[in-house]
Amino acid sequence: MIYADNNGSCPLNKKVVEYLSTRLASGPYANPNAIHSLGRKMNFGLEKCRMTCAKVLGAKANQITFNSGASEGISHVFHSTLSERTDGKDVIITSGLEHSCVVNASKYYEEARGYKRLVVKSTADGIVDLEHLKSLLSENKNKIALVALMAANNETGVIQPYIEIAKLCSEFNAEYFCDTTQFIGKTEFNFQESGIDYAVVSGHKIGAIIGSGLLLAKDSSKMKPLVFGGAVQELGIRGGTQNYIGAETLAVALEEFDKNKSDLSRVNELRMKFEKNIKAKFPEIVIIGENSPRLSSTTLLSLPGVHGQAVQIELESNDIFVTTSSACSDNEPATSKVLKSMGVDDKVGRGIVRISFCMGVTSDSYEYLETTLTNAYSKLSKIHSY
Repeated sequence: MIYADNNGSCPLNKKVVEYLSTRLASGPYANPNAIHSLGRKMNFGLEKCRMTCAKVLGAKANQITFNSGASEGISHVFHSTLSERTDGKDVIITSGLEHSCVVNASKYYEEARGYKRLVVKSTADGIVDLEHLKSLLSENKNKIALVALMAANNETGVIQPYIEIAKLCSEFNAEYFCDTTQFIGKTEFNFQESGIDYAVVSGHKIGAIIGSGLLLAKDSSKMKPLVFGGAVQELGIRGGTQNYIGAETLAVALEEFDKNKSDLSRVNELRMKFEKNIKAKFPEIVIIGENSPRLSSTTLLSLPGVHGQAVQIELESNDIFVTTSSACSDNEPATSKVLKSMGVDDKVGRGIVRISFCMGVTSDSYEYLETTLTNAYSKLSKIHSY
């Protein structure tokens, strides 16, 4: 089997599996907020995980709040920055490239809370237009409540100029939330150096267990509880007994990424070789964001006239698992909103196949994928899908 949907959800990291096999069998288990010795032991372990995550992410330990994943983290940021404003700032700036979670949060605060949502244009290469962003910031000076622009796109793998965005936001005194869900664990990241105000991590995107995650906040004191609980739980920022097993796997997964990040260049070379070979066989293939910086593990491609879901079925019959966009919109046969924002037409958009690996992918996997995809395109290009 070849699993090429790591942007959707990554299999457990081998070190995480090894850790869990011992941890779950031997314990101990206790409430990390209890004052007895076992509780204190759990809390010490949790704080050790916080420090490990902080070290890898270039953050301070007190900037990290453990949670259930990026969707909760995104909702928490929007709630904290937008729910109780009294300063007259009523503008949210986002883009057409954002994940559905950010889009839906923005729409909620626009429709239910009266915020004005502005959308930054994106280029045909899948990058936010910095000049347009600067214009929006300038035109709405002192009115910006939140800027929400991602670091790397979940469909295209295109890396955004998030450091430049952070500098612009700082210049106009606007808080910047950067959706780093697809970025952290797939390439190097340093929170302190980024200039970002808020960022998020989902455990299942980096090889930790599902239901684990964390929120990075430059100033955690600004966070308002989204989930209420005891005052000692995550310093009152996030209620509920902490998922300390999940936090432990986050620390293991992030530490493993940090140890093996030199492998990123090899993964990138494999991707580039694959793309070159498949384009040589099918010159009409479109690789979305081909001219932009992209994650080393992600390829979004289309053979116009061949339906992406048909390709997906052909590949799955050969034990290769891919998607046609993101897991949140994979059942929709139309061109995704992300691609539409880039100006991609339906002839290309309906043929999309997303291939996303993780570090450790082998040349054999790419070679088998290339052979199988070649056969699928050769077969399906004889049929007019639409």
